Order: sequence, then C-alpha cells, then structure tokens
Amino acid sequence: MLDGIRIVEIEGLGPGPFAAMMLAELGAEVICVHRPGPAPAITGGRSLLDRGKRSIVLDLKSENDIKILRRLLATAHGLIEGFRPGVMERLGLGPEALHASHPALVYGRMTGWGQEGPRAAQAGHDLNYIALSGALWYASPPGQPPFTPPTLLGDIGGGALYLVAGMLAGLLRARATGRGTVVDAAIVDGAAHMMALLMAMRPGGGLARTRGQSLLDGPHWSRCYVCADGGSLSVQCLEAKFYAEFLARLGLAQDPQMAPQHDPALWPVQAARLAGIFAQEPLAHWADLFAGSDACVAPVLSPEDAAQDAHMQARGTWLEAHGMLQPAAAPRFDGAPPAPPKAPPDRGADTQAILAELEDIPE
Repeated sequence: MLDGIRIVEIEGLGPGPFAAMMLAELGAEVICVHRPGPAPAITGGRSLLDRGKRSIVLDLKSENDIKILRRLLATAHGLIEGFRPGVMERLGLGPEALHASHPALVYGRMTGWGQEGPRAAQAGHDLNYIALSGALWYASPPGQPPFTPPTLLGDIGGGALYLVAGMLAGLLRARATGRGTVVDAAIVDGAAHMMALLMAMRPGGGLARTRGQSLLDGPHWSRCYVCADGGSLSVQCLEAKFYAEFLARLGLAQDPQMAPQHDPALWPVQAARLAGIFAQEPLAHWADLFAGSDACVAPVLSPEDAAQDAHMQARGTWLEAHGMLQPAAAPRFDGAPPAPPKAPPDRGADTQAILAELEDIPE
C-alpha cells in the first residue's frame, strides 16, 4: 500500500519504532538510524520492532554524520523521532530547519506529554500518560488499584497508532499539495481521545465518576473470572440478547437474581454469584460450554496458547519466524495476505549500501 514511500526513523524505544514497523509492513521503505554501540538492553539485542526495516548507524554527535542524515532525509517522505522536545532542534534537525530545504517532509514526533505544556520536558511512561489522561480510571473493579496491560493502551493505542494515522494523513496532503506537516503525536492526547467511545456509551455522554458504576467497568457481565484450575475467562455480554444467551448456557435463564442486567446495586452480588460458579470447573470446561455461542465469552490466553487456538491458527495471527513467536502484520487487505515477517537487521547492516545511494545527493 505504501510502495515508493521512504520513512527515516531515528532510533528510540516503544511507540516510535512500533509505528515505523507498521509503516514498513504497509509497504514503506523504513530506514532506522541506529546509534553506535550495542542495542539498548531493554530490547535484548535485535529488536522485533525492527523487522522489515533497513539499518544505518550514525552518530548524531558527529557533524559529519549529521550531514549524512540531512542528505538521507532529502530522499525521504517522512521522519519519525521520539526525543524530548527541543532535542532535534538543538541538532539542527527541527521541523523549521528541515522544511526550509524539504517542504514536503512529513515530520512525525512521538512523545508522551506532547511538544508543549507544563509536563512536556518531563520523563514519563505508559502508565503515567494514561493515568493523567483519564483513560486508566476505569481499568479495574472498584476497590482495586487501576491496572492495564503494559504498553497496549498508552504507548501503542494512544501513541503509535495515532502517529501512524497522522503520518498517513500528512503523506496524503504532501502528495496532493507538496506541503509537509508536523505530526505532534502525544500519548496523553491519544489516550484521552480514545475515551470518546466509552463516553458515548452512556445517556448524555460521559461516565460515572464513581468507579464500578459505568457501563463497562462495573457490571458482572463485563469482567474476567478465575476458574478452578487458575485459568481466567472473559465475559462481556453487553446487549440483552447476548446476556440472555449467557444466562441460558449457565442454566440461569429463569433465575430472578440474575435477570436484572443493568442495576448497579445488584452488580456486586451478581458478580460474586458468577465467581462462585466459574470457580467450580476448569477453564477448558467453560470454553467448551460457550463454544459456538453468542454469549460473548472467551478464555484469557497467553500468546503461546493463543497461537494454538483454532481461530487464531485459521487466520494465521501468530506465527513462528526467525526463531521467535511473533504476530502477523495487521490490518489486512483483500488479495494481499500478510507477508511473512522479515528478520530484524543487524545494527548497521545497510550502512554501506545506504551511503552508496546517497553519493549523488548534495549536502
């Protein structure tokens, strides 16, 4: 889909590399500018997020390497960087400097707090961004500290995917007008923006300020339950017909205590009732009981177990490649099944080839 598009990524951690990986899987040529030396310890060597990319090693403290990077950017349609605000400007690589010579460049900036605001220069991580944005508030049942899967909601949902959307929008405008743009993708902004769906699911908009009283964070039919073998089962039968199917499968269709679906005062009692029921049998029992139904119930699986699930296998969602379990590219396009993932390159593997390509590019 993005054949002919070149993206230059300045090495970083988390959402920036993820966004660049996704653009590479959509067909763009992504060149990652790695810093000299070993890979960051947090990535454990070659990073899965570098799959499908090319790699050049440049030292951004070297004036000569900065010149090489500017020449490389002259050939690019987009740039992705994840430094704190002001770092790229101090290197002479800020949007104003680059747009002066390359006005069509789409300049993607990935930060937690954004380019401006009181926290812009502060450090932070996924959990901090979604906490301040409001997105973490409804993440756990009442009486428990909010918890959410690391990186998925903030770094990826509110960060990387918003950066991808912004880059694609910028590339479309640049192609139509010859004018680039700066994409200010702040995780805190994206995480707050994602709250719109939850806030739209309540009459008059908004959510109850008291945790456990809103449509999806309190009901007995919207949570996970522990089974007899320690496995977990997810339940989220929102619509009345799906809730009826759920009760029928459990033999509770005529139970007056379980019949009211939307009475917050009853939710704790109903949840305790279900917890006791699900604790009586192992996960496999419940998975079989709800198999093929519209009760909106699914087992909670590890990635390794998910790879063995019949549905996931049918779609090829998980695969073994280059000695590791990894997810296939998404989304999918008709007539073009996801290509097998390419191996992440060794740091600097393409340095000489890229330098040769830049020989005719003026400084």
